[in-house]
Amino acid sequence: VQLQASGGGLVQAGGSLRLSCAASGRTFSIYVMGWFRQAPGKEREFVAAINRSGTSTFYADSVKGRFTISRDNAKNTVYLQMNDLKPEDTAVYYCAADRNLIGYTKGLALDAWGQGTQVTVSS
Repeated sequence: VQLQASGGGLVQAGGSLRLSCAASGRTFSIYVMGWFRQAPGKEREFVAAINRSGTSTFYADSVKGRFTISRDNAKNTVYLQMNDLKPEDTAVYYCAADRNLIGYTKGLALDAWGQGTQVTVSS
């Protein structure tokens, strides 16, 4: 599977953005999908994940209540709705796909990564 992320940009604190990640191929629904982010000088960190059917979601504590992950298997797309953005959310956001949910949040050896989209939140 190949992934293409989009939707990043510059927003003021308190604002919102919606990221999208479009997947190629006909097997999108077999993948757990999610988002990671990496801020300058920091390690990549898990943000959110969603299971194959879209019935279960998982979030980092830092984004719970503000971010919502969803997927549309008919459109081969996963979304990350980000509300009440804070300057500390500034990072490059990457979508990722893997066939296994176990260990997904560690972000190691996942099947596929998107190219990243920059999110900048000004104070």
